[in-house]
Amino acid sequence: MSESGMQASLLDSIESPADIKGLSLNQLQDLAEEIRWKIIETTSKTGGHLAPNLGTVELSIALHFVFDTPRDKIIWDVGHQAYTHKLLTGRRNQFHTLRTYQGISGFPKRSESPYDAFDTGHSSTSISAGLGISTAKCLKGEKHKVISVIGDGSMTAGMAFEGLNQAGHTEKDLIVVLNDNAMSIAPNVGAFSSFLSRKMTGKRFVNFKKDLENFIKSLPGVGENILNFARKSEDSFLAFFTPGMMFEAFKFKYVGPIQGHRLDRLIETFRNTENLEGPILIHVLTLKGKGYEFAEKDPAHFHGVGSFDVLTGVPPGKKPEKPVPSYTSVFGKTMMELAAKNDRLFAITAAMPEGTGLTAFSKEFPKRFLDVGIAEQHAVTFAAGLATEGFHPVVAIYSTFLQRAFDQIIHDVCLPNLPVVLALDRGGLVGEDGPTHHGQFDVSYLRSLPNMTIMAPKDENELRHMLFTAFNHTGPVAIRYPRGNGLGVPMDDAFQSLPMGEIEILKEGKDLQVLALGSMVYPSLEAARILEGEGISAGVLNCRFAKPMDRKIADIAAASGRLLVVEENVRMGGLGSGVLELFNDMGVRDILIKRMGLPDLFVEQGPAGLLRKNLGLDAEGITKEARDLCRKT
Repeated sequence: MSESGMQASLLDSIESPADIKGLSLNQLQDLAEEIRWKIIETTSKTGGHLAPNLGTVELSIALHFVFDTPRDKIIWDVGHQAYTHKLLTGRRNQFHTLRTYQGISGFPKRSESPYDAFDTGHSSTSISAGLGISTAKCLKGEKHKVISVIGDGSMTAGMAFEGLNQAGHTEKDLIVVLNDNAMSIAPNVGAFSSFLSRKMTGKRFVNFKKDLENFIKSLPGVGENILNFARKSEDSFLAFFTPGMMFEAFKFKYVGPIQGHRLDRLIETFRNTENLEGPILIHVLTLKGKGYEFAEKDPAHFHGVGSFDVLTGVPPGKKPEKPVPSYTSVFGKTMMELAAKNDRLFAITAAMPEGTGLTAFSKEFPKRFLDVGIAEQHAVTFAAGLATEGFHPVVAIYSTFLQRAFDQIIHDVCLPNLPVVLALDRGGLVGEDGPTHHGQFDVSYLRSLPNMTIMAPKDENELRHMLFTAFNHTGPVAIRYPRGNGLGVPMDDAFQSLPMGEIEILKEGKDLQVLALGSMVYPSLEAARILEGEGISAGVLNCRFAKPMDRKIADIAAASGRLLVVEENVRMGGLGSGVLELFNDMGVRDILIKRMGLPDLFVEQGPAGLLRKNLGLDAEGITKEARDLCRKT
């Protein structure tokens, strides 16, 4: 497939959804192929969520063809499947800036376009948000439609069912489109996804269901009672044949399954539902990665990718002879080593076995691994249950997604002081996925919790020792580590148990001390070397533990009278705040303190290195702040 093989470009003539409404079915199909190529071509340069978007091209076109957007509202759950939507809604000329610094976002963003009805980035919010919008429109006397598009992976989360339950109870107008591709990021797990996977063709299913219901209704005197019983019974004949009965138990009118790459069937179905009232669920079957061979064969890998060669599907350029391992891979390998020595270790993830480095673990220790699906709250409380029975669970979740389980961490883990390890991948800035995915709050939201220990390694070797230390601790531990490769440091063969709460003195200095956490340690060491050349003696302390905090920090800082605290977390409530609290409680008064960290705002998208530079969280920025601090008395 290539643009050179196309005739005059249809996509170039599309400025808004109004421009597609006069196109014929054949033209819409040609447009779908143009869009598919545009997405492949663009993400090969910028990276992005390729496979999810290739699977929803026709679905997006059909929605905008039938419905009157932006008066009708489309809410894209997670939002990583909204590239076609962006191309159709006036952002074609900016599409090459997708996910780049100061470019268009990889997710729906209300400040970016009136066609983006809700800001998304995390899963399972679309039904609740859609119901809120629908309720508001009803109160305002507006009759416009609200459509929530949610994937089968996102539908496994409890919040989705909470939304379904409330929508069915209120009977407000709401169309839920279930995009069923049998995958979220990794293959879906759980009884619900197995239930959905009983696929039948749309026509056969709809006709069968209609005929059977009509027959039952026709039975004199008893038909309606039998039908009501069948709707309520989990073992009913209807429930055996279709997932629709479950949704009808929520009082949704169920339509489907519909072939999700047949524009004619999608358009007809959406048109037929335009005049229906109350909650409706349309079940659409799609293929993740549709139209790009490599993505179809390996949709998990191509769910979210960096740049790649379109012809081969592999990243461009030569790989180094000795590639530096990522923090994620080091975590996964260390988990394997620890599990081989102790059968109490249990690994848990929330729909991200590959993303968290646990794929090999799941194969080697299948009985001590569980992917709970997109259900972070359940993951944490499930781990707590394991811990009460003598197991030592490790819950591996991206920092930004663990936010969803905050109450469970407080109530089910910290309150009973259970030995649950939270492995927070992607702690700090993650780059092009932007503000919905930056792990910029974890130190702040975990530091306030009694019994919680928080660690952050300076490099991949220290990550190994921190996991070992956490596994041998008797209470809750969170370890946050960054996205991407480590530093290529030598790896110790033997594990070491780190003294709980103690800092590590990496460099002594007499003019000031730099207290750095995690990813900020090596930039601080580089800054200290630069300052040394300028005649400034700067000590560097590897904090290691954001909680508990080492009281020796005060004694070391007092010798020079100056302390610079550096962290890749929001300053508000972070490590720097903890130092101020510690010094206040200790009655320390005569130390000049400067805090460096992320500002009190949502950091935009862009290469992580560039974002750190702009925010001063690199060697140059640390050097500047240290100079300024040394000028003060």
